[in-house]
Amino acid sequence: MAAPCEERIDFDRVPVTALNVSVRKELALHLNPRNAVAADWQTVAEMMGFSYLEIQNYERQDNPMKKILEDWQARCPGATVGNLLSLLRKAERHDVLLDLDTPIKEDCRRYMKQRQEAPLQVPVVDSCQPRTEERRGITVGDDPLGNTPELFDAFICYSQSDVEFVHEMIKQLEQSERPLKLCVFDRDVLPGTSVCTIAGELIEKRCRRMVVVVSDEYLESDDCDFQTKFALSLCPGARTKRLIPVLYKPMKKPFPSILRFLTICDYTKPFAQSWFWKRLATALAQP
Repeated sequence: MAAPCEERIDFDRVPVTALNVSVRKELALHLNPRNAVAADWQTVAEMMGFSYLEIQNYERQDNPMKKILEDWQARCPGATVGNLLSLLRKAERHDVLLDLDTPIKEDCRRYMKQRQEAPLQVPVVDSCQPRTEERRGITVGDDPLGNTPELFDAFICYSQSDVEFVHEMIKQLEQSERPLKLCVFDRDVLPGTSVCTIAGELIEKRCRRMVVVVSDEYLESDDCDFQTKFALSLCPGARTKRLIPVLYKPMKKPFPSILRFLTICDYTKPFAQSWFWKRLATALAQP
């Protein structure tokens, strides 16, 4: 009996922005070291079209390959995974292609699945349909032309008073062995856009999950109130979006009733802290 054929991936239709932090890190580990025999980051940069002066400036970076990839995807409409793989083949870095084959395919499949699961809406009756270019290029990693929107594993809903815990969350989840990509509004959203409009766009169409950092300060935040209620009231096509409440410090006020029906990730219990981050990461990584 013949083995089932593996689903074909059209890498030319997947933007480089679909590659997660772990793939970018591995790519940098392979290409950052200067190599007298094999092609390194400078060779790849030249093939991407960067000038001699630009490459000289990249030498000052601690992680030149990471910066080059970010700039390439921002300025080149053709910055797709297919083109990146083609450049690596031309540079004869077959070791990189072999080592990253599986994780790149996983990122591409996840990107295509997210595109397929995006809720379909009829423009005529959708009052939220953008009539301007406001939603194009709304995050730091977006394609300026709006063709390749940046996608995230989770949107983080938090009060400004809880930003220190959010930094710890970034450290634990984005820099782990299997890193996740978080959408932190103050870090990832470009200034000059409507807060509510962009938050709604990110929660509904760009983020697979939403983490709600619950605290007394959260209860007093109008932005947090809007974001939570918006996520809970999404149309039926988006019901798979999971909200995960996180309690990281004791509260003086009652826990919000709107979130009581959800399982809480509780960091306030000393015995639970040892598995807290692993439990949260696993929940965010669920398909």
